Amino acid sequence: MEYLTHSLIDQSEALQIIQKLKAEKSSWQDGKKTAGSHAAKIKSNFQLDKNSKLSIELRDTIVNKIISNPLLKSFTLPSLIHGVMFSQSLAGDGYGTHIDNPYMPSGRSDLSFTLFLNEPTDYEGGELTIQTIHKTEKIKLSAGEMIIYPSTQLHSVAEVKDGERYVCVGWIQSYVQNNEDRNFLFGLDAGAKGLLAKHGRSDELDLIFQAYSNILRRLGD
Repeated sequence: MEYLTHSLIDQSEALQIIQKLKAEKSSWQDGKKTAGSHAAKIKSNFQLDKNSKLSIELRDTIVNKIISNPLLKSFTLPSLIHGVMFSQSLAGDGYGTHIDNPYMPSGRSDLSFTLFLNEPTDYEGGELTIQTIHKTEKIKLSAGEMIIYPSTQLHSVAEVKDGERYVCVGWIQSYVQNNEDRNFLFGLDAGAKGLLAKHGRSDELDLIFQAYSNILRRLGD
């Protein structure tokens, strides 16, 4: 599994965040400030000052939502969630094809995520495009839904033609750096938990969980 989409917050929570972001008039900055020298040339949007009171409040909310979600924890095996930012894109804004920096001041980027905060009908364009070896995926999710994908993949944000696009973006440093190893562990964990829910605890299942834990020890940082 190259990426995962999941509903992180409900639509009412997403709407409350949007209302707070729109009411914050003085803390928006040029998004180029958070991009590398190459990426800054192809980036056009606004981002909430990461040191503002609202940014800190919302960042803590999103991080806590991620780490308390069993599915997301199993998929990402997070050791650090960092660089969380809130972005606003207006008509004419977009972000050309780029790859995220492997090491940032806040941590290593193994996985990238985008949490969509308003409905896709609120704006035209603005699709997140992810390039894989076999295909190109265009992503535009409902309010409250997020996508998590490997930071090793080229991606872009299509130009917003009309309306306003609000998202939360960030990065995850995983205990398991390799994507294939992490996907293997995710499948093993999902299968073991499925057996537990269907049949209950057993000595054989204990051995599977033991194997999972010891493989994680071997593969992890």
